[in-house]
Amino acid sequence: MDWYQTLFELIDMRSFSNLWFWIVLAVTWSTASHWVLGVPYDMVLRARRQGAQAEVDLEDMVRINVNRLLFIAQVSGLWILGFACFGLTMLVLLGFVYGMEFAQAVFLLAFPLSLIGALSLSTARLIQSESATGERLRKRLTRHRLYTQIIGMVSIFVTAIWGMYQNVALGPLGG
Repeated sequence: MDWYQTLFELIDMRSFSNLWFWIVLAVTWSTASHWVLGVPYDMVLRARRQGAQAEVDLEDMVRINVNRLLFIAQVSGLWILGFACFGLTMLVLLGFVYGMEFAQAVFLLAFPLSLIGALSLSTARLIQSESATGERLRKRLTRHRLYTQIIGMVSIFVTAIWGMYQNVALGPLGG
């Protein structure tokens, strides 16, 4: 009986010791940095290299997504903000006050993504107010992607440190 208990303690399926959580984390940030305001970043690169029709396609796609984001923010932005704050507060309380590891893992995914949402809204407003096209639009989208990647790197680092702490403190070695 001891052998089974030791084995299942060693490979338990808690959030931070679960391989699927780390795969989800990697895919989430890879996807977030590839899709800039709902536009795949390869369209930005193609527009920079080819110009002409690729540039028109990029501007049309950005215009559609910017208008969509700003409409959603105008119509239901306060409700979304309220529910997001409620959800994040609930995750903080469940995770860090009551010690629920799953809530900690979800918070460490959701909070940085909420920052990306705010950054996307800010970038959309800047693009619309400037009526950005051409090089200025590509520069805005590239800067947005860089900030997304920075937030992602910090998020992955913090999540990895917290996950290692949880695994050492609560796992077979610490607990």
